[in-house]
Amino acid sequence: MTHAVDKTEEQWRAELSPEEYAVLRQAGTERPFTGPLLNEHREGIYRCRACGNELFRSETKFESHCGWPSFYDPSSSDAVETLEDRTHGMLRVEVRCTRCGSHLGHVFPDAPQTPTGDRYCMNSVSLTFEATDG
Repeated sequence: MTHAVDKTEEQWRAELSPEEYAVLRQAGTERPFTGPLLNEHREGIYRCRACGNELFRSETKFESHCGWPSFYDPSSSDAVETLEDRTHGMLRVEVRCTRCGSHLGHVFPDAPQTPTGDRYCMNSVSLTFEATDG
């Protein structure tokens, strides 16, 4: 797929920290319960760390106790794209930014307590947070 933000891996490597590059560009995963956005409870917007695309809003964030920030719905229908992920001997659904193709995390249909039933399990390192409250 072609993305609006299209950079070489060398450009991404120069712009992102080693941890950010490992997660966003190499589909890595940060350790659970370590991300700075896990306990972010202010109102605001979550954006792709690589390109600034708006991905999620705080009103869809919920406590899933999985160790990563979790949301039940993207901020718009074209904010993220999903792909089948068969790595690590599992079948999962990978979530990527539609604007730059960066890896964000995975989505699981295991959140019956939410309006959508989905748990978008995102890496903190793949997101930035912009507070909109007071």
